[in-house]
Amino acid sequence: MAINKQWQLKKRPEGELTPDDFKWVEEPVADLEDGQVLVRQIYLSLDPTNRIWTGEKESYLPPVELGSVMRGGGIGVVELSRNPRFNEGDFVQAQLNWQTHAVVDGRGLSKILVADDTPLTAYHGLFGPIGMTAYFGLMDIGKPKPGETLVVSAAAGAVGSLVGQMGSKEGCRVVGLAGSDEKCRWLTDTLGFDAAINYKTENVTDSLAKHCPDGIDIYFDNVGGEILDAALGLINVGARIPLCGMISQYNASKPQPGPRNMMNILIKRATLKGFIVIDYFSRAKEAHDYLLEGLKAGQLTYRVDIVDGLERAPEAPSLLFSGGNQGKLIVKVDTDWQE
Repeated sequence: MAINKQWQLKKRPEGELTPDDFKWVEEPVADLEDGQVLVRQIYLSLDPTNRIWTGEKESYLPPVELGSVMRGGGIGVVELSRNPRFNEGDFVQAQLNWQTHAVVDGRGLSKILVADDTPLTAYHGLFGPIGMTAYFGLMDIGKPKPGETLVVSAAAGAVGSLVGQMGSKEGCRVVGLAGSDEKCRWLTDTLGFDAAINYKTENVTDSLAKHCPDGIDIYFDNVGGEILDAALGLINVGARIPLCGMISQYNASKPQPGPRNMMNILIKRATLKGFIVIDYFSRAKEAHDYLLEGLKAGQLTYRVDIVDGLERAPEAPSLLFSGGNQGKLIVKVDTDWQE
């Protein structure tokens, strides 16, 4: 009988997630009922939204209940199936949560047709929710046009790094913000950003003014806070601001002050729109085709930052908030898996 190992949420975090917020549990995998599938998880996605889900407030999904397995998206392989839509050996993607095995029905479970020359990690780092977030946020809300200036915060992260490359692909001048000189060099030297700003060592307002002499047409926001405020001060008439995340706020213990430059949204007739990737799942193929085309043409690349072992999952989210990761942060749940 297979044993499922999982992390359950033990208590609501105060500030950043820590290992003390979770409890390690091992229990036998339940027998399958008709319509169910047993999935062995291979890679687990770690995302800033993990922090939102552990709080008491309801967001776009209900909070994770105390004593329940921690929520998370994953990629795995079907080990047993009593669902005619899935066969043993199928690669699948779903909310598999922080555990080694998941018993799920067919709802929310999608097959991955893995190409021979594409590693499984690409379905976290480029395809799937990450790529969809970048694509629909930029293309549907940002509506890039050749010659425009696009600014991306958290530009060395999984979503931001793709957004910047897409902006270049669409003919924009792209400026990224990241938290180290090494990340800034990666943005300009490898990903083709026109300029990069180290927000930890530079005056963001001054640097944005320097690198965006014609103002900002699109600001793709992943962080909120002071960087959002600085960008709002430079937006052009008709600017578009896809609001993807506000990672600077997630660990705050009290309400944070709002941007002071909100008046510019009115004066510049700008559009600021929040969005969640789950609203776009019905259009997944559109994003996948665009991303695949860019990958094959050498216009898009991605990076994954892998943590080995589910045991280390509770300590890893801190990397997302300290800037310790580059690209998509994932946990290799099945440490014996070989690409």
